[in-house]
Amino acid sequence: MSTPLMSTVALVTGASSGIGQATARRLAAQGATVVLVARRQDRIDVLAKEIAEEGGRAVALAADLTEAEAATRIVATAVGRLGRLDTLVNAAGMMLTGDSLRAPLDEWQRMVDINVNGLLYVTKAALPHLVDAAAASPRQVADVVNISSIAGRFVIPNAAVYNATKFGVTAATEAWRQEFSRRNVRFAVVEPGLVETELQSHQQEAVREGMAARFADVEQLHADDIAEAVAYVVTGPRRRAVAEIVIRPTDQV
Repeated sequence: MSTPLMSTVALVTGASSGIGQATARRLAAQGATVVLVARRQDRIDVLAKEIAEEGGRAVALAADLTEAEAATRIVATAVGRLGRLDTLVNAAGMMLTGDSLRAPLDEWQRMVDINVNGLLYVTKAALPHLVDAAAASPRQVADVVNISSIAGRFVIPNAAVYNATKFGVTAATEAWRQEFSRRNVRFAVVEPGLVETELQSHQQEAVREGMAARFADVEQLHADDIAEAVAYVVTGPRRRAVAEIVIRPTDQV
């Protein structure tokens, strides 16, 4: 039985947990060979094995994407081993919010490094291969999906730098969409609300407790809800470009 992404290659960052992991599983189920990228080799090795046991194909490549050379190397390795790159999903990210007077500067830098710089480095390395895939593949299209946040649309207090990184992702994605639309490389941004993932564990204890109290009556999204949206974007016909998807829990204002 044919699947929408058969004979394509998808690279997913942040694949060791949460949205990245769920997305990798979903794209593999749609027929893509998935390149799993994260810092934790043990986690992505387990995921690759599980995908293989489910009948899919996956390659696990560990890297710290805050280093430009590492991002370039990972993309080159993936293309060298698999021969092409059709889809890029930038799901790696970090959320560290709280009182700006008390926040360590290194927390802000870490968010910029992974949420913005890491995404830029991987996208820059992947672009030539995506353009080639769009021109040569039977589907005649390639995709980049960037996982942002509703914090990339609306500012909230105690999250200035997180807001800045996610506004930057949303803006860059739209600019790239316009730049590459005539080359059949589609760019989409997915902006989730509250999702039940490890991202919340990055927070300081006081911040976690505050969020738990604020959203105690909200049924949070699951990572697979976001993976489903990503799959919708990348499995669509060439004529359909989904530029932006905002997903909130039903209970979240």
